[in-house]
Amino acid sequence: MNNGKIILLTGASSGIGEATVRRLVRDGHQLILGARRMDRLVALSEELGSIDCLPVDVTQEQDLRQMAMFALSHYGRIDVLINNAGVMPLSPLAALKTEEWRQTIDVNIHGVLNGIAAVLPAMQQQGAGQIINIASIGAHVIYPLAAVYCASKFAVRVISDALRQETDCIRVTVITPGTVESELADHITDETAIEAMRDFRRITLPADAIAEAIAWSIAQPDSVDVSEIIVRHIKSPH
Repeated sequence: MNNGKIILLTGASSGIGEATVRRLVRDGHQLILGARRMDRLVALSEELGSIDCLPVDVTQEQDLRQMAMFALSHYGRIDVLINNAGVMPLSPLAALKTEEWRQTIDVNIHGVLNGIAAVLPAMQQQGAGQIINIASIGAHVIYPLAAVYCASKFAVRVISDALRQETDCIRVTVITPGTVESELADHITDETAIEAMRDFRRITLPADAIAEAIAWSIAQPDSVDVSEIIVRHIKSPH
């Protein structure tokens, strides 16, 4: 496998996750994919090879722990974790969609923390590794209808930078996409937010652009910590 790395990737069944799978397999990496939609993971594995698939709900700490244990038992190490799973059920706070608030926090914050908890001991023991967290332009700018989502992605930035400062052997990278072609907006239930997203998403990046940024950060020397990459469409006002 040449210089291929053992890479764990959550949220791998569509969008940025799927594009990243295709990009990293071309680089010769061994991927261990986690998502709830196993049928999509199996299809990717059958098409591309060099892929292991596990059913993973990132809100469940045990699922991430089993993913890490699988990597260690089959390959003896974990080189990279990509915390990609995320949700974006936007709505005005006055809509009081409290269950969607909880889901956003559970997936976007607890999911990242569960991933970190699963791989950190092994990476510390190895004395090397990389954790890549997928944030959003909403981690830098607050938008109406996106209070909880922006808060969750800001938390990802905070957690990432704190982890970077706490370790001198693990690379920590935040990839911050602007608007990207994906299924995220398809799950919005609030009519006001659905209408707003039509305008907000007039200009979008292909998911491949984010996959390229992820691949580039992984390819850097072990001594180079790419702390954050913001990727926007050149025409995007956001």
